[in-house]
Amino acid sequence: MAVDTDLRELAPAAFTHAVPALLEVYRAAMRPPPEQLPGRASVMHGHTLYPDFRCVVAVRDDHAVGFAYAFHGRDGQWWHDVVTEGMRTRGRRGQLRRYLSDPLEIAEVHVHPDAQNQGIGRRMLHRLCAGRPERTAVLSTRSGPSAARHLYRSCGFVEVLDPFSFPGSPSQPFSIMAARLPLTDPGPGRSRDRSPWWPWTG
Repeated sequence: MAVDTDLRELAPAAFTHAVPALLEVYRAAMRPPPEQLPGRASVMHGHTLYPDFRCVVAVRDDHAVGFAYAFHGRDGQWWHDVVTEGMRTRGRRGQLRRYLSDPLEIAEVHVHPDAQNQGIGRRMLHRLCAGRPERTAVLSTRSGPSAARHLYRSCGFVEVLDPFSFPGSPSQPFSIMAARLPLTDPGPGRSRDRSPWWPWTG
């Protein structure tokens, strides 16, 4: 029997309130060193100030089991500037114009291990990108085969810079991926999409 999961959007203020609960999803999914979590929380708070911020949360029994968020990318943002310089350095100016001139930058997509392989990540990704005015969506994911990379490819993302190392993490290669919007149709799903803005209570 399928377990019911709702997709709901959080306004920036509600997202800020929900960061501790969302960090638990991030911790379970990514297993980062505990000392990194305060820095991650600070980054997430700061992202709410970026233009056209949008967050989608997957909720089951009033608990978050997944979340994804994005915003409009532009000069002056750390990820945008680092990736832009990396593409220029590698002579990818055509792809730079094609994919980073008007991007939706997807910062995080995470699903709790107990809720993975149920289509939740795909549904969050499509909800996040639905109706956006940007021409493209861009993101970074760890290099090498992974469920996340398979998901992004199936939604129309392609590698535009791989491998790529961010400052401060030279030993951890990433793949920069991009897709034209709208994304490839996700097909039928089992979760219900609720009202656009959800005041976090859990």
